[in-house]
Amino acid sequence: MFRKVLIANRGEIALRVIRACRELGVQAVVAYSEADRDSLPVMLADEAVCVGPAAADKSYLNIPNVVSAALITGCDAVHPGYGFLSENAYLAEVLEQVGIGFIGPAARTIETFGDKVAARQLMRAAGVPTVPGSDEPLHRVEDAIDVARGIGYPVMIKAVAGGGGRGIRAAQDERELVRQFPIAQTEAKTHFGNGALYLERLIRKARHIEIQILADHYGHVVWLGERDCSLQRRRQKILEEAPSPFLDEKQRRRIGGLAAKGMHEAGYRNAGTMELLVDEDHNCYFMEVNCRIQVEHGVTEMVTGVDLVKEQLKIAAGEPLSIRQHDIRVEGHAIECRITSEDPLRDFAPDAGIVEQFIAPGGPGIRVDSHCYAGYVAPPYYDSLLAKVLAWGRDRHEAIERMQRALRETRLDGVRTSIPYLLALLADPYVRRGEVTIDFVASHLESWSASQSREATAGRSRGS
Repeated sequence: MFRKVLIANRGEIALRVIRACRELGVQAVVAYSEADRDSLPVMLADEAVCVGPAAADKSYLNIPNVVSAALITGCDAVHPGYGFLSENAYLAEVLEQVGIGFIGPAARTIETFGDKVAARQLMRAAGVPTVPGSDEPLHRVEDAIDVARGIGYPVMIKAVAGGGGRGIRAAQDERELVRQFPIAQTEAKTHFGNGALYLERLIRKARHIEIQILADHYGHVVWLGERDCSLQRRRQKILEEAPSPFLDEKQRRRIGGLAAKGMHEAGYRNAGTMELLVDEDHNCYFMEVNCRIQVEHGVTEMVTGVDLVKEQLKIAAGEPLSIRQHDIRVEGHAIECRITSEDPLRDFAPDAGIVEQFIAPGGPGIRVDSHCYAGYVAPPYYDSLLAKVLAWGRDRHEAIERMQRALRETRLDGVRTSIPYLLALLADPYVRRGEVTIDFVASHLESWSASQSREATAGRSRGS
């Protein structure tokens, strides 16, 4: 096992890794920006080292500074968390060159899955179904038109180097494809440094299902059930649950087996997630592989009892998996809600400021992953996630009831949060029945916002 690990991240995931290190007897060093000097991970780490000013590109994304921090503090491994450098093949390669472990897959694996066209080809060869689409990167709109005519409209335009739900646009017909293609190219070049695109046929009424994988260096691969992440806004997840209410046991085993086979044949190592689209007829299609721990990993931990972050550390240290597929049991149901510093009544406009009061919920079946405390300054420079509230129940109904209770107990004053909308989602009959697709939130949010505006107007009229 490692002696000392640098955590190249911030917020709740940095705190989560600190806790895993503590339980394994590993010293935890946090790399932080000047904006996070007074953060909870910095307070609780064994050591902390500043890697730059507030701007992410000068701190958390600054590879020379991160590697130097690991070397200066004598760390023998780096855990990148999620976001920032977590799927950066160059970081993994540099760390290997200087003799520091990377807690994640190999650089060549990250590079392969970072190229979405190459990943599609690899998974197709492994027998994992892929969405009908382009087999090569597209650079000219004329080539995109030829592909679209072959697979049929509507189509999704995606960045080859994209990820995290970014760099995606839809085109309902050829005219829209001609208009959207150059815009998508510019966005891809700006965000990912690569303007190459590819097309996929749009899958209607799809659910977003992902399979959690663990794989060691000795050929052992296990899958730990699935997560349903269909409730998302602009392809950013809002609420996740495990298991999916849409799949039966036979479908679950089929999809999980396909994912494990694909990752095994790709030579994957460490924790990873295969993301899939599942249509209304239960056909599944490969989307991408996330070469890191996921924000929503906690729901899998709650239903399986497996500590995924500790497993990451053990695998990276060269230890074999201590579990096999027959050891994994999914018990009960878990739901995660992401509490963000955003105002859902203003199209989720970001908010920042001092958290004047933070009272975390508790009670049976509740887990809270958060870096917040009373007096914490929520900075405007990074992701808006403040806390993840997770609820476990013996069944889905109990998990939903516990989540509603937990959100009502939560006090996070000083900044606007997504809690009001999360409660509205959980009260919706379609959500409670599990009858949602990836397009559900867009229409639901519109109707909810309108009803809130009407209530506010009526309240002002009564008060006048």
